[in-house]
Amino acid sequence: MKKNILTLWDLSEDDYLWLIRRTSELKNRRKQGVVESSLAGKTLGLLFEKPSTRTRISFEAAICQLGGSSIFISMRDTQLSRNEPIADTARVLSGYLDAIAIRSYSQDLIEQMAQYSEIPIINALSDLYHPCQILSDIYTVAEHIENFQDLKYAWIGDGNNMANSWINVSAILGLSLTIACPKDYSPNPDILDTARKQGKGKIHVTTSPIEAVKDANVINTDVWASMGQEHESDERKEIFVPYQVNKDLLTHAAPNAMILHCLPAHRGEEITDDVIEGPHSFVWTQAENKLHMHKAILEMLIQ
Repeated sequence: MKKNILTLWDLSEDDYLWLIRRTSELKNRRKQGVVESSLAGKTLGLLFEKPSTRTRISFEAAICQLGGSSIFISMRDTQLSRNEPIADTARVLSGYLDAIAIRSYSQDLIEQMAQYSEIPIINALSDLYHPCQILSDIYTVAEHIENFQDLKYAWIGDGNNMANSWINVSAILGLSLTIACPKDYSPNPDILDTARKQGKGKIHVTTSPIEAVKDANVINTDVWASMGQEHESDERKEIFVPYQVNKDLLTHAAPNAMILHCLPAHRGEEITDDVIEGPHSFVWTQAENKLHMHKAILEMLIQ
C-alpha cells in the first residue's frame, strides 16, 4: 500500500524515529564514501510550480546518490498549465515514475494528485505546509541533542507554512512549542485546533517574541514575506520589526540555544548577520541535512 507525505500527520511517531535513525546512518555512510544502490532503477519526478534551490537540488541529489534518477518538471511546461485535469496528470505520471515530489502554491493540488496517483506523493512545499523541511530540522536538533523531545522550541515571525508544520510535528512528538507572531499573522487556526485536540504537544501562541524565546533551546525563524506575498513585503517589514532574531532577543533564550532558518534568509530583516553567522547557528548543517533526510524519505516511500 502506497504511503504519501502530504502533511506531517501522515507519519506516526515511530516513522519519525525511523527517519531520524536512517538519516543518521545515510549521512555517516556518505562521509565514509559508501556508494548506495537501494533505489537503483527508480525514478523520482519533481513537479515544481515554485522556484527552489535547496529542495530541488537535495531531492535530485538524494535519488541520484541512492542509485536512482530524477526528472524535473516545471508545472508551466505541463498540460496542467492548459487545464488538463489533475486526475489525468496523476494517472499518467504514475505510469512513468516511482514517486513525485510536488512544490506548489496549492495544498489542494497536491492532495488531488495523491488521490488519483498510484505512486507516493511528497509535499515538497505548499502555502499551507512544508513537511520535509521540518523533518530535516527535527533531525538537525536530534543529531546534536539526544533528548530532543524534551526541549523547548520557539518559532518567531510569520504564522506561515513552516509554523503550521512545526505545530504538526510538536503535536505528534509531544514537543513544547511557543509561536510568536504579530496580531493577524498567527498560524492557521484549524491546524492549531486539530493539533491541540489530537496531539500531545504543548503549543502556545503569543504576540511576544521575548515570551516565546524565554529559556528556549531551539529558535526558528523564516522570511517575513513568503513566495506569493511579495506585494506585502514593505508593509510586513514595518509590522515584523520586533520579531527580528538578534543578539538582544537571544539573551532571553537558554544558553547555547540552537538557531535554525530554512533559508533563503533576508539578513537584517528576520535575522541579523551576526546571529546567522554566529556560533549557535545550525543553519548550514540544517541545509545539508535536507539531502540526508530526503534520502531516508525516499527509501521509506519507494518500494
